[in-house]
Amino acid sequence: MTQTLLDQSYLLETMSRLLATHSPSGMTDEVVHMVCQELMALDIPFSLTRRGAIRADLEGGRHSPDRAIVSHLDTLGAMVKQLKPNGRLEVVPIGTWSARFAEGARVTIYCDGGWRYRGTLLPCKASGHTFNEEVDTQPISWVNLELRVDERCNRLEDLQALGINIGDTIAIDSQLEISNSGFINARHLDDKAGVAALLAVARAVRQHGLNLPVDCHLLFTISEEVGVGASHILHGDVAELVSIDNGTIAPGQNTCEYGVTIAMQDSSGPFDWHLTRHLLNLCRTHGIEHSRDVFRYYRSDAAAALEAGNDIRTALTCFALDASHGYERTHVDSLLALGELLLNYIQSKPLFQRDAQPLGPMGDFPAPGT
Repeated sequence: MTQTLLDQSYLLETMSRLLATHSPSGMTDEVVHMVCQELMALDIPFSLTRRGAIRADLEGGRHSPDRAIVSHLDTLGAMVKQLKPNGRLEVVPIGTWSARFAEGARVTIYCDGGWRYRGTLLPCKASGHTFNEEVDTQPISWVNLELRVDERCNRLEDLQALGINIGDTIAIDSQLEISNSGFINARHLDDKAGVAALLAVARAVRQHGLNLPVDCHLLFTISEEVGVGASHILHGDVAELVSIDNGTIAPGQNTCEYGVTIAMQDSSGPFDWHLTRHLLNLCRTHGIEHSRDVFRYYRSDAAAALEAGNDIRTALTCFALDASHGYERTHVDSLLALGELLLNYIQSKPLFQRDAQPLGPMGDFPAPGT
């Protein structure tokens, strides 16, 4: 890969601030305000939807039709299901994640009136000194978890006195650690690492005065983890939508651990033939480490946008992620490769014309390896 215009220090510092800001689906105002402030500092105009998603605008040489890149600000979390007689809390997940990864998590409970309390998610049978082998044989499930609140509460009435209610939101600490070898460990890298990469791209455009052929909208959604995604944030002029999310490191997958991965299909179906191959060609042309992958149990902002009826081409670009929706790990090289691809993409000639026209033959596209 040629020398990048991306600022690695800015990317990592922005990611750290994002991860330190709780934003489970349904409680995203604080992180939205943070990103809005960052956009203002970069002198990038933006608007908010009624629900609070962000549409920022990088102006290009042509205004319509245009393109968009989307990442999501919301994360996994939990919610209070019941106040238990033992002074602890029954919880349910926000988003789809395993109770296995919730065990031992440090959390904040956000209550009505601004009250906040700290606590820990634990199995109901947490002590081997008391339950012996039952700590290993109890099923892994959300009904076998409880939240231990760091307050003097041993009865249901104690929880009520604290102002804790059914439906209070529980945010999970990210526990960020960045190693000297470039590995990044944290919860919620999906998708805050992607958001940081996109902001680093926007900063490079501004700092270096890059000229874009068409307008590019930077979209930051707030409910991807619960399936809403980019369904409500697009306008009719967007013809190409590139989504940013994680590529899973696991047996049977082909995700590039130190580069960018182009998804060919996820659980919602294939991505656009032409747009995905345009991205692959950009990787080859600019020497960006990359791979292709297919995801069976996975969907992104792009799927929600199509299901909402948008007539757009979609693609999915991924940074590498081990243990997705758990205690996740990526590498800074993967984030830089993602950013480099996006930076070249928004400077590339768009695939679309002003009016819908029949496509040319598949042979118009570069042959493999060219």
